[in-house]
Amino acid sequence: MGAAVSSWRLASQVAQAGQLGVVSGIGLDMVLARRLQDGDKGGHMRRALAAFPVPEIAERALEEYFLPDGRDEAQPYAAVPKLVIEQSREAQELAVLGNFVEVWLAKEGHDGLVGVNYLEKVQMATPTAAYGAMLAGVDYVLMGAGLPREIPHLLDQLAGHATVAFPVDVVGAERGSYSVTLDPVDLLGTALPPLKRPHFLAIVSAHVLAEYLARDDAIRPDGFVIEGPLAGGHNAPPRGKAVLDDAGEPQFGPRDYADLAKVAAIGMPFWLAGTYGTPEGLVAAKEAGAVGVQVGTLFALSNDANFEPSIRKELVSHVADGTLRVTTDLRASPTGFPFKVAELEGSLSEPEVVEARPRLCDLGFLGVPFVKPNGKVDNRCAAEPERPFARKGGKPEDAAGRLCLCNALMANVGLGQTRATGYVEKPLITLGADLEGPRRLAERHPGGWTAREALEWLLAPTDG
Repeated sequence: MGAAVSSWRLASQVAQAGQLGVVSGIGLDMVLARRLQDGDKGGHMRRALAAFPVPEIAERALEEYFLPDGRDEAQPYAAVPKLVIEQSREAQELAVLGNFVEVWLAKEGHDGLVGVNYLEKVQMATPTAAYGAMLAGVDYVLMGAGLPREIPHLLDQLAGHATVAFPVDVVGAERGSYSVTLDPVDLLGTALPPLKRPHFLAIVSAHVLAEYLARDDAIRPDGFVIEGPLAGGHNAPPRGKAVLDDAGEPQFGPRDYADLAKVAAIGMPFWLAGTYGTPEGLVAAKEAGAVGVQVGTLFALSNDANFEPSIRKELVSHVADGTLRVTTDLRASPTGFPFKVAELEGSLSEPEVVEARPRLCDLGFLGVPFVKPNGKVDNRCAAEPERPFARKGGKPEDAAGRLCLCNALMANVGLGQTRATGYVEKPLITLGADLEGPRRLAERHPGGWTAREALEWLLAPTDG
């Protein structure tokens, strides 16, 4: 539910209903900047910015990005600083603000629990993102798409406003050679509020990974989300040699599912994700020893989520009539992880739409840092144009079929870039492959459903 599909409105509704509402923490610096450029309808961004503990930082962001009348639809969005290891003050301020705003709004007006979800792959963004969320009082941090060994220590440090040097994996360098530095006192000053240390949940796909993280106090999370291969977004690749069906999709087998008895034997709380978004799924999860379930697709399609309304309407319509197809694409994501893609007319799920898009990479959230021959560090992305990617040492086969998820996911929530040429970025939808829950809800609520209606259905003792 990345790039603001699971936004503050949805998380707030879930939290107010007594469950853990989770916002996506990816690209929130850009989300804030683009919402401000669109005029901040309703004044929500400005209301949250007014609560930021260092007013002059919020004022700088408003001066830079806020357009009271909103931008003209033909006007491109202004750029925000790209992710790099050596980060400017402007970049760190905006990243802290973006995460603060999203979590603050999700927590506004109630005492329910709110979490934020990050990707381990996006290491260069993690310190400022987590710190901004903590300034807003986030209760849980969740992280997947990698093995999040460093997060428990990072949260401990940030809770004390300590300077951190967060390790970043750089191709061509030994692990630990590079890090992103964040000095909260230098960035924000000494008059900082006390912070609580949020709980940390590691999202993993295998019991062996949960066992590994639980073994050492230094890297042990507070719990786990055990995610199966049918969950939306990025998935772990199939274990062993990949077997493809006639459509080129990887086939997942028993080895790709965690042994839940072994997860339960660790003795730590865990939640199950992927195919558990029904009342029966919740019961099965608890019978397996889980505390509960993590549900994405059911809530991504709710009226409280942040899909662009016409996209949500079309998705729900296709779910209701049984025509929506979700595939596992081995090539779409520049991360190299399999990625769930919902087939939708006019989106990058269609080859002709991909062909019409100019191949470019100007956001860089999924860029990979690497060491150049001269010893300097640069970023490359498998979704950028092939020639620059090759000049940076990328292999042509790694670039084939890759899609620009960053721009597409912004388009999913109505924040897609308009190019100077007039080209408008197209969406690419990700959902879980198991659509049983949304289909059944669509029968109950043909006009769409709210997050609270989804929760009432999930938590009902029986399903009529």
